[in-house]
Amino acid sequence: MAMLMALAVTNTRCDKTAMSCAMPWTVYIILASDGSLYTGITTDLERRFAEHKEGKAGKGAKYFHGGRQPQKIVYSEPSKDRSRASRREAAIKSLSRQEKLALCGL
Repeated sequence: MAMLMALAVTNTRCDKTAMSCAMPWTVYIILASDGSLYTGITTDLERRFAEHKEGKAGKGAKYFHGGRQPQKIVYSEPSKDRSRASRREAAIKSLSRQEKLALCGL
């Protein structure tokens, strides 16, 4: 019971009958300082954006290690699980730049 209460505090969705817990996943697009778009997935969008901004090796994406800086999150979409988030990420990455801009409303 204490484990379930601790999990609830961390803002996760838990199935009490199965005693399993699923983190909410988010697919996101970041506008970079050079105007390019970066697509990724995470369970904590604020934390992940901060990791990208910090640019520490092993934390943020290599995409942002060569002088390219993340500017802002321009799109996010919730997903039920990691598998669905990964499939959606792949689908977004396969879009043309114009299609991604339209998706983001830019």
